[in-house]
Amino acid sequence: MKILNTVFILLFFLSAGIGQNGNYWKIIDEQTIAFKPDTNRLPHKDNIEMSGKKVSAIIYYEIDKKGELSLTRDVIFPQLRTFNKTNEPDWKKYRAYFRRKADNKMSPTLTMGGKTIVPGAIDWIKIDGKITFAHKAVFGLKINRTLYPSMDGRYIVEQWTILNTNTKTTNLSVGNIDLKQTEKGFKGDYTFVINSNVDKEITLGNNQTYTFPVYYGALLNEEKVADFNYKKALLSRNNFLQTCSDNLVLKTPNKTLNTLFYFSKIRAAESIFESSMGLVHSPGGGNYYCGIWANDQVEYSGPFFPYMGYPTAKTAAFNTYKKFLENIPKDDHHIPYAFEVDGIFPMKHLDRGDAAMIAYGTSQYLLSSGDKKHAKTLWPLIDWSLEYCHRKRNAAGAIQSQSDEMEGRIPTGDANLSTSSLYYGGLKHAIGVAKSLGNHDKATIYATRLSEMENVIEKYFGYEIEGLQTYRYYDGNEHLRHWICLPLVMGITKRKKGTLNALFDKLWTDNGVLVEYNPDSEKAQELFWDRATLYTLRGALKTGDKRALEKLLQYSNKRLLGDHVPYPVEAYPENNMKHLSAESALYCRIFIEGLLGIEPTGFGTIKMTPRLPEGWNSIELNQVYLQGKPFDISIAPKGKKLKISIKKEGRTVFETESKKGKDVIFKI
Repeated sequence: MKILNTVFILLFFLSAGIGQNGNYWKIIDEQTIAFKPDTNRLPHKDNIEMSGKKVSAIIYYEIDKKGELSLTRDVIFPQLRTFNKTNEPDWKKYRAYFRRKADNKMSPTLTMGGKTIVPGAIDWIKIDGKITFAHKAVFGLKINRTLYPSMDGRYIVEQWTILNTNTKTTNLSVGNIDLKQTEKGFKGDYTFVINSNVDKEITLGNNQTYTFPVYYGALLNEEKVADFNYKKALLSRNNFLQTCSDNLVLKTPNKTLNTLFYFSKIRAAESIFESSMGLVHSPGGGNYYCGIWANDQVEYSGPFFPYMGYPTAKTAAFNTYKKFLENIPKDDHHIPYAFEVDGIFPMKHLDRGDAAMIAYGTSQYLLSSGDKKHAKTLWPLIDWSLEYCHRKRNAAGAIQSQSDEMEGRIPTGDANLSTSSLYYGGLKHAIGVAKSLGNHDKATIYATRLSEMENVIEKYFGYEIEGLQTYRYYDGNEHLRHWICLPLVMGITKRKKGTLNALFDKLWTDNGVLVEYNPDSEKAQELFWDRATLYTLRGALKTGDKRALEKLLQYSNKRLLGDHVPYPVEAYPENNMKHLSAESALYCRIFIEGLLGIEPTGFGTIKMTPRLPEGWNSIELNQVYLQGKPFDISIAPKGKKLKISIKKEGRTVFETESKKGKDVIFKI
């Protein structure tokens, strides 16, 4: 992981310019982006979320026309459940996290020569797994502020570094902050703390620096501020970032793709919290902590984590599946779709097609992890989920559910394409798990049902909309929908042309795929959820569609270098494009499952169907963990074929040439 200094960043901006192609940010290297404000880009405001096991913070920053910075830190302590206020609705208990906001006023004061030093206008901002605000010199003092979370403690750090550019020695006086607010909560006494343990008098010679932390944290009962340690927090954050740097490394000819892939690993893997369920991955976004969902965790992030080789994330994934396993209904009732607020609230008032999500996600997780012990443990969850779906078929064979993950935001009918497609995917991957466990009778049953379900998807959902041979989302649906991409992701390509034309020509916008194409509805024309765009890109690349790369580059450039960076987002207008973490896992899966076509089919067997975009001389995915073992994969053109090489610890263990779009089987 590279350490970048101020001089390097300034030289980069001087040589490369800023604001090309409408971008706000520049790639410094493939692990760092930076923004240097100019008059064409101000005022500007944005936010970024960062997380550790006991804390998450959304850092809101706004730069006015003069370049002056306003900073608000929204700090959330997920494990500290609070009491509802008398003027709040009862549903607020599901978002009852101890949290506080701290603005510019809550900063240390610096005085020199009878003046209070206010940090100067912003010179540049850097994001590299932390966020640094570099201020221009005031009275010869340059101030940099770097924010990052403790990976293990209940606090975030704002690390101040003061550089004296004056030729003479400078004396500073510092006014410390020691603010405390206490309230009662379910676990006892909660105390919000802002503390800066800094010397009251500082003497700096020419070009000397002084560094000190400001802590924004929480104490539970007898915990002490003295336990906060910015050097330890910085080391743990850097160690985490080093893991993201070393493992699952994407190398393509395009820096934007490589860099967003790296950042997406960070956001996906940092949002893991201690809970009563053990370590669990949660979405974040200011709303969703110490909780697990059948879509975000079971379907999106869980199958991704084994590829990353980060034990903490794999543990969190397994804990999610185990929690759902422990809550299989004893009757024919649908399974809860989530367990919120430290797992104490099962959300079971709605069937969103969650059994299909669970069957699909759990079987994929087991195949990508290759853990036979976990497979034996979790098999009943897969089997129950598939049997539940089978019982929920309508007369035409489509799987009925009350809703989908949109939870009633938009109509879904009695049987929607998402639930049936996910059931199809669950059957497909469960066959491989069943065979690997020696359960051949079940594998045969699932294979029959898989064939039947493919016919149902074609006959029941296949439809002409907007003159395109694609899918209707439910019986009676008249508008194109985002989830028509799902059959492509599952490998069903009969309506590929019409579906991709619908997604790229009708539904596509500057922010990816709309939820619904309905020009008569102003609301519909602005409603998007990134998850559908990420599935669309995976499915399109998987089919080899030539437009897919162009759309991927457009989307990636917007999310990494545009006006809201540096991760995929949840939705708009709902939640105002927060950086939910599982979407970042879905971004990485575009390349693993879409471009490289990696699909474990059983324990010890990996199917690959790689695609190499026109004009690319190679793709590499290094230190990718395939069923628990690290490999380096490279794809390069060789005549009309592709040369596929797989290495382990520098030694070639598999090499072949294959026609483009053809399956290749790799035995581990």
